[in-house]
Amino acid sequence: MQTARRIPRSVARELGYYVYLYVNPLDGSVFYVGKGKGNRALAHLDAPEEKSIARIIGSIRSADAEPGVEILAHGLPDAETALRIESAAIDLLGVQNLANAVRGWRGAKYGRMPLEEVVAHYTRKPANILEPAILIRINKNYRYGMSASELYDATRCSWKVGRRADEAELAFSVFQGVVREVYRITAWLPAGSTFNQRFPGGAAEREQRWEFVGTIAEDAIRNRYLNRYVGDLFGQGAQNPVSYVNIGR
Repeated sequence: MQTARRIPRSVARELGYYVYLYVNPLDGSVFYVGKGKGNRALAHLDAPEEKSIARIIGSIRSADAEPGVEILAHGLPDAETALRIESAAIDLLGVQNLANAVRGWRGAKYGRMPLEEVVAHYTRKPANILEPAILIRINKNYRYGMSASELYDATRCSWKVGRRADEAELAFSVFQGVVREVYRITAWLPAGSTFNQRFPGGAAEREQRWEFVGTIAEDAIRNRYLNRYVGDLFGQGAQNPVSYVNIGR
């Protein structure tokens, strides 16, 4: 079936703001989620070859088929509503399964997450940290559904830290001010000197950064700190993703 190349103006007026899907007719899977109005839903049919969506469309066409374009929701009151629905759909399907480059609009803040994380985000129950610790914000690298190894790699490397880091017994993985995991540090090493999923090469070594190796902290420690709020320990407006607790200057 040939995919339409334009949406009639009369139909576009009825659609208003909408959320659309690209569907692979060979297996029925959704491979892209988007939002817009007018002819936006058809804009990717001639996407540049370097785009992920173009490569998928190319493979479909090589099998003498055309991608399906479906409207998930339409008649939406404004662009923000479309953005929120797009973001929810991406989270539901999993951005790792799509040609979308990133999670949807404000997905990290308002998107899919376990209920206990939502409660922790809004209640902000403070953590009373007793041990020498380093707090590491991973706001740019955190996403829903990360595996334990992905979260570990996102937390442990690679950072510009000084001698104070050697005094830390624990490393806290922090997203939006809330503790997501706690690690017991074994050692700090030059960045890139151990295998990790984020930096498969050794480029980070040239930046004079460091990474730690360690283990997930024992249950007694994790139960004390997981989902507790530590955002105030970074200081007002602090840009440094690293903060130290119970460690001398």
